[in-house]
Amino acid sequence: MNKSTILILISFLFFTACTSQKKQSKEPTKPNIVYILADDLGYGDLSCYGQKLFQTPNIDKLAQAGLKFTQHYSGSTVCAPSRSSLMTGQHTGHTFIRGNKEWKPEGQYPMEAKAFTLAEALQEAGYTTGAFGKWGLGYPGSEGDPNNQGFSEFYGYNCQRLAHNYYPSHLWENQQKVPLEENSGQQFAVYAPELIHQKALQFIEKNKEKPFFMFYPNVIPHAELLLPEENLAEFRGKLLPENEFKGAEPGDPNFREGAYGTQPESHAAFAAMVTLLDKQVGDIVAKLKELGIYENTVIMFTSDNGPHMEGGADPDFFNSNGIFKGYKRDLYEGGIRVPMIAVWDERIAAGTETGHPSAFWDVFPTVAEIAGISAPENTDGVSFLPTLLGKTNEQKPHDYLYWEFHERGGRKALRKGDWKLINYNVFNPEKTTTELYNIADDPGEQNNVAEAHPEIVEELKKLMNSARTESEVFTFESKTIIQ
Repeated sequence: MNKSTILILISFLFFTACTSQKKQSKEPTKPNIVYILADDLGYGDLSCYGQKLFQTPNIDKLAQAGLKFTQHYSGSTVCAPSRSSLMTGQHTGHTFIRGNKEWKPEGQYPMEAKAFTLAEALQEAGYTTGAFGKWGLGYPGSEGDPNNQGFSEFYGYNCQRLAHNYYPSHLWENQQKVPLEENSGQQFAVYAPELIHQKALQFIEKNKEKPFFMFYPNVIPHAELLLPEENLAEFRGKLLPENEFKGAEPGDPNFREGAYGTQPESHAAFAAMVTLLDKQVGDIVAKLKELGIYENTVIMFTSDNGPHMEGGADPDFFNSNGIFKGYKRDLYEGGIRVPMIAVWDERIAAGTETGHPSAFWDVFPTVAEIAGISAPENTDGVSFLPTLLGKTNEQKPHDYLYWEFHERGGRKALRKGDWKLINYNVFNPEKTTTELYNIADDPGEQNNVAEAHPEIVEELKKLMNSARTESEVFTFESKTIIQ
């Protein structure tokens, strides 16, 4: 072989290698998943869903870039069971955590060790997983601790009760308790949502070159309505008449132990907090774009239940539940219908809207399908990936949607098609209510038509009874979880 032939061969091999490397670099990796969960944000609290008293431009841009859901439901009407439904893909008739059950001194009753979560499924599929914000599914070190339920990294509040306070004495970083000495005594120096937010952005930065799942259960705008002065000042005096709330003060027994702090300007504070949430969403999108991974990232934004009425919150002033009746702890639409936006560049059509009825327990099978893995057989969810991709003719509908709530006398609700059956005071058969609504004709649930349609009531009652299994801990009939 002469010298010219050798040079030609070397050049050919070099070209082939470079071409192969280019092909490999262009091969799509599994998409990143960013799931942002606001806390107690009502259906009408975003300007893209009708809010008139303040604007949420960054979240509005998400809606403009993707798909807006108009019939998406939370897992429950309070925090812990809603998150349990999200993580397990099961509704509250099956998921293990069905209520806000406290565990002293800090945390909530833990998920079972055998529970298989969305984070665990993605971790097994090669995803790096992180959770930043409020957990509420198991006290530190328990079976339900986020590190034991599929998250390799956690930073934030383990306990829902302590997450009531935005200037806490400590947070958790995995198994390490992180004291915030700047908030000791009467000091309000370190705002926890900003610390958590920075950790979330760092997680994205650290994992930019590999697929990741970031669960961001933001604590905003859950009561208490406190935040830094520079944020509050923008809305001071603009949302009159103000609503003053007198809460826990330094020296009170429950100060920074879950009691909501005093806020003389609750209207301004609420608008400022949702505005801060909107800014944080914008920061996440900007970070993804800065790192060049926005195009390969699925973003979902939603809320864990309807608007709250605690700590000075005034949902009627802001029309936080839109046209819907009910608030947090209700199983009317206002308590469980939530905003939901999904973005996936060039895969989800921009500026689109869907009325497909979906719920938190659908997220597990949807994300699993996106990641190319299988969801467990015991999920109640139905993947809404066809809806995301605009293939509505391939979208499988739900047979029904079901909720149960173990406080306030016991409550149940079931939706099948456009019909929705609601029972209140379930623990007292003599006082149990029967309400039937046609959600298509009466989305505000103003006209109870149960007496006019006894056959439909009977059909939905039978479905209610078959939709659930009993739990040894969260026993519906014996009211075990009532606090």
